[in-house]
Amino acid sequence: MFTGPDGHARCGWVGAAPEFLAYHDAEWGFPVADDRQLFEKICLESFQSGLSWRTILAKRENFRLAFADFDVRVVSGFGEDDVERLLGDQGIVRHRGKIEATINNARRVVDLVDGGSSLAQYIWRYQPPADDHASPSSVSMTSTSVMLSRDLKKRGWRFVGPTTVFAFMQAAGLVNDHATDCVIRPLVDARRRLFSAP
Repeated sequence: MFTGPDGHARCGWVGAAPEFLAYHDAEWGFPVADDRQLFEKICLESFQSGLSWRTILAKRENFRLAFADFDVRVVSGFGEDDVERLLGDQGIVRHRGKIEATINNARRVVDLVDGGSSLAQYIWRYQPPADDHASPSSVSMTSTSVMLSRDLKKRGWRFVGPTTVFAFMQAAGLVNDHATDCVIRPLVDARRRLFSAP
């Protein structure tokens, strides 16, 4: 556990970097129903694969600028010139595969929306049962994250392995993986009780 500046206990990973505190207290684990925010979260988790979350969080505003604030309609229209532009952008992670996957995945979201659904409606169908998760320090994937990963890949998504998908599920509030003694856990529980899945 990590003791915050207010003297309250928080998840242990918060102590790894100063910028984690605000992210942990205000965002991580709180349920999200907005398509743009969900798309941003899954994209950033994909970019994080093989890197530290601190690196991604430090570059988040640059990612938002580079990817049109994760507007799927705009990103889905990116072409090879945009890929080259992004490969030259020192403010983001310059990985061709992940950049191309983000554009591809935006197109898959557009397919969902044009089919009469939304990313939120699709994602929240995979809200797992209460016993399908545990402490984030001990679990990197679950049976539900494996199922969601497989279905995303079947739909043509890329860079969405079960570990990446589980990290996304934690971040977007499909599970409450705040530690039992974390001061934020009951706040997330309260928000989840008021939350209506799309």
